[in-house]
Amino acid sequence: MRQRWVYTRWFALIAGLMIGAVVGLAVYWASTLTGVALYTLCGTVAGGLAALAIYTFWRSVHLTELTVSIPNMTDLTFAVTPSNEGVAWRLFVESSTRVATQPLDQGSGVIRETLDSLYSLFGSVRAILLEAGPTTTPGATQTVEHLALGMLNGQLRPFLSRWHPRLTTWEQSNPDTPESQWPENAACRAELETMRTGLLRYVRGLGELAGVGNIDVMLGRPDTKDSA
Repeated sequence: MRQRWVYTRWFALIAGLMIGAVVGLAVYWASTLTGVALYTLCGTVAGGLAALAIYTFWRSVHLTELTVSIPNMTDLTFAVTPSNEGVAWRLFVESSTRVATQPLDQGSGVIRETLDSLYSLFGSVRAILLEAGPTTTPGATQTVEHLALGMLNGQLRPFLSRWHPRLTTWEQSNPDTPESQWPENAACRAELETMRTGLLRYVRGLGELAGVGNIDVMLGRPDTKDSA
């Protein structure tokens, strides 16, 4: 291993010396040019730099397409750019690390903790979208914000609007009673699991837009059947 490292170091040194020599000769040759030859060289360098700038800009706005399946809809084609790949990654991390994405089995966990996590997730997703701004795309192609807003309005908002005030009202009326005694405990848990299944479809969609590999493994449930 050490011998290989030594060979690599010497190769890098020799390659660096050769590149430096070539660059030095090129600079010296360029300094001797005059007239048409000098203007030709300057134009060539300027054209190369302009082409590099155009390519960099094109890469930043170039759209690729990805088909994602989300709840209650047919497969949709989403536009992806390098910039909103980063947005999708932030949304994926924010969503996948919440307790609300994990199953809350009957008799375990705390519904209040899960509801608070969902509320926090709602605010975090909204903040990321406000910071990122809209993606400008031609036609009616879906973008990462369409998927994120669908998750908020299609999954989180209906569930929270239904169950948060119910649990809050009961907690205020029964301050010293364990949550397990809440009459609607089982119904809330059942609806929570249904919502969680749909939520995970959106989270996986965000992961796909972000280019994440082994999404189920990253979600901590490699044997999940929710994507079926």
